[in-house]
Amino acid sequence: MTSFYCFRSNKAKIGNRKCQPVIGLCIILSLALAGCHKTTDEAAQFFLRGNVQLQKREYREAIRFYSEALEKKPDFADAYNNRGLARFRNDDREGALADYTRAIEADPDFGAAYLNRAEVLLETGDAAGSLADLQRIGNEYNDSTFYQTRLADTYVRLNNLSQAQAAYDRALQLQPDNVEALTNRGALFFSQKQYAAARQDLAKALQLNPRQDAALNNQSLLLAQEGKYAEALSFVERALAAKPNQPYYLNNKAYLLLMLNRPAEALPLVNESLRLDGSNAWAHRTRGIYYLKQKQAGLALNEFQQAEKLDASVEALYYYLGTAEWEGGDKTKACEAWHRGELAGDTQASQQRKLHCHGR
Repeated sequence: MTSFYCFRSNKAKIGNRKCQPVIGLCIILSLALAGCHKTTDEAAQFFLRGNVQLQKREYREAIRFYSEALEKKPDFADAYNNRGLARFRNDDREGALADYTRAIEADPDFGAAYLNRAEVLLETGDAAGSLADLQRIGNEYNDSTFYQTRLADTYVRLNNLSQAQAAYDRALQLQPDNVEALTNRGALFFSQKQYAAARQDLAKALQLNPRQDAALNNQSLLLAQEGKYAEALSFVERALAAKPNQPYYLNNKAYLLLMLNRPAEALPLVNESLRLDGSNAWAHRTRGIYYLKQKQAGLALNEFQQAEKLDASVEALYYYLGTAEWEGGDKTKACEAWHRGELAGDTQASQQRKLHCHGR
């Protein structure tokens, strides 16, 4: 099996200000500014012009207008929030975090800015910081299905799976047709090998939105787990049609192609996946499988060792690691790797150890 992917929705309803959600983040669309003097009026005009450009996905222009608004009114919390969103969508995570923080400094009760900052912190690997922001606004947003979904995603990153499931359950209690929550809860069930529950959530997600790319990808993993590689391939290809450069999807397709004995097609995909995200242990495992199939045990071993450094919980990793050691001629290390896998519940590693490692 290979890596699954949690979805980021473009649906949300959050905040006391009037908001338009964009990929999970909140943009302030209108604002009643206190005071009637010229500088405040000019700031409002630049702010509204920035909103128009943001809606048109003209992010650099939006940033320019929000910056003009902030020159006129330096404590304009809503402009910081929206400029942060424009920067985020323009792939400037550092700038987005700085702007959300300035928005919160200008207005410590700005719930949408906390939610936006939590989103970026989660995307940049600071799950603890994300949780702190989400907890700060918990009382205000407790009945928001979007908030509960993002809270669950954060708990997943923190490996607090019971809290994650509780938050996904709450999100779906609030809105049973929340496709994002269904997709991500399905991914959680999959990671815990609760395949029937995962299948149910993903089927409902795809019924609600047949083009939901993360659900399509995760459905391919369920089918692969059942050994239905050709059918699984059709689902991940549909996911890639929606997001051609998503590194998890590229890796998953490469894995399926290897299982279908199409290694020449698989290698460029897994290489591209690792170029886009070199920290994906699953992709290193996939490239290791490729090298094993090519009888290049040394290169395979390097990939499996890198995967182990990144995430030792990757499925069947020690089976493959031991196999690479065995084929490279080091039977002692092979048996040690299979033994580590056996202790971790890797049934394939356990089988290999029983077959090859008597007395080792």
